[in-house]
Amino acid sequence: MNTLRSDFQKGRTLLDYFYYWERQQPRKVYLRQPEGDRYRDYTWHEVGKQARVLATYLNSLGLPPKSNIGLLSKNCAHWIIADLAILLSGHVSVPFYPTLTAGQLRQVLDHSDCSVLFVGKLDNWPDMKAGVPPTVHCIAFPPQTGEATPPDAAPWNDILEHYEPMTDNPEPHSEDLFTIIYTSGTTGNPKGVKMPYKAMISAIDATLPQMRIDVPNPRFFSYLPLCHVAERNLVEALSLITGGTVYFVESTTTFARNLAAARPTHFLGVPRIWIKFQQHILRIVPQKTLDWLLAIPLVSNLIKRSLRMTLGLNNARLILTSAAPTPVPLIEWFRRLGISIQEAYGLTENLGVVSVMPANAIKDGTVGLPYPGIQMRFDPVTGELLTRSDWTMRGYFREPDMTTTTLDIDGWLHTGDVGSLDKDGYLTITGRLKKSYQTTQADYAGPTEIETGFVENTT
Repeated sequence: MNTLRSDFQKGRTLLDYFYYWERQQPRKVYLRQPEGDRYRDYTWHEVGKQARVLATYLNSLGLPPKSNIGLLSKNCAHWIIADLAILLSGHVSVPFYPTLTAGQLRQVLDHSDCSVLFVGKLDNWPDMKAGVPPTVHCIAFPPQTGEATPPDAAPWNDILEHYEPMTDNPEPHSEDLFTIIYTSGTTGNPKGVKMPYKAMISAIDATLPQMRIDVPNPRFFSYLPLCHVAERNLVEALSLITGGTVYFVESTTTFARNLAAARPTHFLGVPRIWIKFQQHILRIVPQKTLDWLLAIPLVSNLIKRSLRMTLGLNNARLILTSAAPTPVPLIEWFRRLGISIQEAYGLTENLGVVSVMPANAIKDGTVGLPYPGIQMRFDPVTGELLTRSDWTMRGYFREPDMTTTTLDIDGWLHTGDVGSLDKDGYLTITGRLKKSYQTTQADYAGPTEIETGFVENTT
């Protein structure tokens, strides 16, 4: 079981936890990268060595202190190593969605003032590279099978060969910027959410009681974009806290095989994933047959265990759904199979940490109970949810007016979501503030209603 020694002082930053596990279990596998039919394993020692060499290289570039460094890649072991290297070098990590168009990439690179960009596992780099200004220095991840190293980029392996690893353990100040997280841009241009180290640790402290860190040898499966706050919290941050192992997906076609190999103890899903899981199960066992089997006491548990094994979730002790509303009937359907899905709610602007459904007190139709340490109130006129916490963003990068609109002088974050608390303290989100769309029937519906209707009609 991975446990922090009693003499370990609670980390002030994620780097403190990284230093701890690097020292305590250097030979234990931290990252597992699938490569066809085999895995490339990276121990804590190897992750540390590569990140420290890359940090030395970054420091050799003569960048101003606390520069913004971009990270553009699908999920892979090198993503986390690069992220650690950025932090070790004292700079600010700025990850981007790997699905951006060239124009979108140019916009966020210009806006973020990134002078260095890590370029990794991508589906369409030949098209995307037009969005990289010539002034941006690129560092290329080692090429995957069939991939070519981006020209004019510093090759990762060459850096490892020619530079020495950093030997000291930098200690950033808790108020220093840890990362700038760009939103997906659903409601306009992506906004850069500024988060200091202190915010991440405060959010982790608030969520740990619900995160099942008591599980022996935690395993995480990384497939949702690591640039998204939810995946970064559950996979990168929690693996650093627990000293667990991260398994990565290789591609969409290998998803099922990779998940079955990982058999994670912690799993984060989104509605489209639960729909795909449901469709997969119903292809194996039609609904009428499934209903009949689940009604037989001696057979029911065997069927449930078999289906959890089929999905790769038989070892999962924490199963979360987030990022979009998950229809209650879908959650109930999985509960019949012994798969208890806990809904979580939050925004990028508060690190995705507002509320979570407690495993032992589920109340369907809500997004659970507020985490300890978060304050919330509702606008008496509009019903908008406002939150305040130690992990609220510092503001939007280079957007003072937008920051003032979203984050008031007293530290209240205007979420843009409308909701309420019931008598038991459970939070319900009912829609978005002032955001509605005209339907073909000339009625108006909010984004939440549209998302829920779409999901329900897809099942």
